[in-house]
Amino acid sequence: MRFTKMHGIGNDYVLIDGLRERVRADRPAVVRALCDRRFGVGSDGLLWALPSKKADFRMRMFNPDGGEAQMCGNGIRCLGKYLFDHGHTRKREIAVETRAGTKLLRMEVSGSRRVSRVTVDMGAPDLDRRALPMKGLPGRVVNEPLRVAGKTFRVTCVSMGNPHCVVYVPSLDRFPFEAIAPRFEVHPAFPQRVNTHFVEVLSRREVRQRTWERGAAETWACGTGASAVVVAGVLTGRTDRRILAHLRGGDLDLEWAQDGHVFMTGPATEVYQGEWP
Repeated sequence: MRFTKMHGIGNDYVLIDGLRERVRADRPAVVRALCDRRFGVGSDGLLWALPSKKADFRMRMFNPDGGEAQMCGNGIRCLGKYLFDHGHTRKREIAVETRAGTKLLRMEVSGSRRVSRVTVDMGAPDLDRRALPMKGLPGRVVNEPLRVAGKTFRVTCVSMGNPHCVVYVPSLDRFPFEAIAPRFEVHPAFPQRVNTHFVEVLSRREVRQRTWERGAAETWACGTGASAVVVAGVLTGRTDRRILAHLRGGDLDLEWAQDGHVFMTGPATEVYQGEWP
């Protein structure tokens, strides 16, 4: 089975080309083996490129624990680059089917005829707690108190097709991320677990962010999470509708447009190709 190793600002993936390879990339044991950083290829997840009956292409994404995710912002940028660079499409705008709906991608192509950056229409966020899901009365979760590890945090929750919890902190450098972040993922308020983002506001248009992804632990970037952060910033009055997010692996441009859709722009990189026995 051939694979391609890719990353979107440090959020790395093993991509399987299901348009050319007749394989079953959705088997949990295979996913876990490929994603293992000591005994496998090593990645934050597995992307499976497939044909679609209602869009140009279809993407399935699996976390390192073998569970399937609804959507992945950095992953779908990698998928778009792969499809263009490897000749599956010559179109610079494509539609990709995901478990979170069909996403529109616009590719920026460099002089080398390779994709350098991708803009993704992430769609409109769902702000009802039932979309996460999160226990409690229906409605928005904005600056809501949540008791975690003996402390009370103010959380703002957003679904971008997958669940996100945003927590603002005065300083990321002084925040005990490793001790606190895993406790959010398995908090009983989130029966299907949650992705959690700890955010330091630098200005109305700039933030720093660290991410703990369910099923993957800390990742260096999260596209759907950064999309949730721009929404949370507007809901809580902390940031503007367009921001630059600094993640551990690099930067993303985010905009919560007036039509309600979130647009995410960032790079995608192919690292190498290989063969899995």
